[in-house]
Amino acid sequence: MPIVPSDARAPAGSRGGRPLRGSRFNRSAHNGSRNRNPLRARQRAGLLYVLPAIALVLLLFVAPTIWTVVISFFDYSLLGDLTFIGVDNYVRAFSDPALYRAIGFTTLYTAVVTAVLFFVGFGLALLVSSKRRGAAVFRTVFVVPVVIGFATAAYMTLWILDGRIGVVNAVLGQLGAIESPISWFSDFGLAFTIVIVLVVWKTVGLTMLLLMSGMNAISEDLYEAAELDGAGWWRKLSSITMPLLKPTIALVLILTVISSYLAFDQFFILTQGGPDSSTVTVVYLIYRAGFIDFDLGYAAALSVILMVILLLLTIVQFRVLRKGDDQ
Repeated sequence: MPIVPSDARAPAGSRGGRPLRGSRFNRSAHNGSRNRNPLRARQRAGLLYVLPAIALVLLLFVAPTIWTVVISFFDYSLLGDLTFIGVDNYVRAFSDPALYRAIGFTTLYTAVVTAVLFFVGFGLALLVSSKRRGAAVFRTVFVVPVVIGFATAAYMTLWILDGRIGVVNAVLGQLGAIESPISWFSDFGLAFTIVIVLVVWKTVGLTMLLLMSGMNAISEDLYEAAELDGAGWWRKLSSITMPLLKPTIALVLILTVISSYLAFDQFFILTQGGPDSSTVTVVYLIYRAGFIDFDLGYAAALSVILMVILLLLTIVQFRVLRKGDDQ
């Protein structure tokens, strides 16, 4: 029998069972390590790009939130020393009738604004998403108020409805509709209605845009197939548009509820909490405690309570909407 050298019995690409330097195994390992390095480099570059955003979030959101929670356990008047008092601020808050009145009014305001904004915004979204002539003009008209600040819009409303120099009172007086100027913000019903109208005029354009974007993302093939099956406008709306629009509706409702619970400018400028503190929101109550009474510890406790309320409301909305999707 011929003697076969040991090198000949070894697998191809190796010498004596050891991989050769230029073998395919070494080349693949080298290429793998070389391919991993660009991935790591891209990851490091991506981290460097997002570091400024992370720093801003930490500086402007996380750090103030932690500081608010910390000083809620202290007696702090901004210019004085920090005095630890435990949960006394929270006990005081939950025993304060003003907090419950503010939560009740804020909840009422949020419910009314959310309902009106959604239905009006949904109707406008249906109008401007159609291919009718002039739809683009309507889109522009309804979106323009969004860029106006809340404070500016509130001061414009206050000037228009002023009892002495207001345009509305002057026009009604010339028409003989009133004998004396109307004090628009001395009655709760009038003041509440004016604020609702202002908020809807100011923000309905954003609601319209969000819902319109969701509607435009729905494939036209679904509507064409429904039309071939004889489905009418209402059938297409209830069976196609509404089910596929649920994620957008969830976003709109969550944004509206959070922004409504944080309402401050319109009430601070127009009603100043009146009449008889009937339009004091939770944020307005926090403002009074922190910047009028200079009781920052108590204001911080109220802020933490409001933050917990918003967190619970958001969780409940997510659960309800997700349950609707599962069904």
